[in-house]
Amino acid sequence: MKIDKKLIKELVDNLKEFDLTELEYQDGQTKIKVSKASKGIEQIKTSAVVSPNKAVLKSTDDSDGIRVKSPIIGTAYLAPEPGAKKFVEIGDKIKKGQTVMIVEAMKTMNHVPSTADGIVKKVLIEDGQPVEFGQTLVLLK
Repeated sequence: MKIDKKLIKELVDNLKEFDLTELEYQDGQTKIKVSKASKGIEQIKTSAVVSPNKAVLKSTDDSDGIRVKSPIIGTAYLAPEPGAKKFVEIGDKIKKGQTVMIVEAMKTMNHVPSTADGIVKKVLIEDGQPVEFGQTLVLLK
């Protein structure tokens, strides 16, 4: 198969022109994918800090406790893989720095560590649920 450099250059130009982070093109058996992931990650971090969803940040649970919050926008998973044991359960005693869940963003799995020692009082999200930056994920006592 001969590489069509002109087509690749055109796809890269479209990335820039339309401010995209990834573009995929397929013609029969030929499939070309171009991306600039590092800029996309930076844009997500920036938009997460600048405009978080205020409704999500206000917890529906007004009880006292230490809140472990999402460091990024993404999809939260309570276990390292489907069917595996969850990182934490209600009533578990955990240490500062221990992983409480994973938040996936742009196909990267980001471990969310506990911010303090404590006992898991409540897990405020479901497995596979989308989460916002700053959203409370786990409540510790």
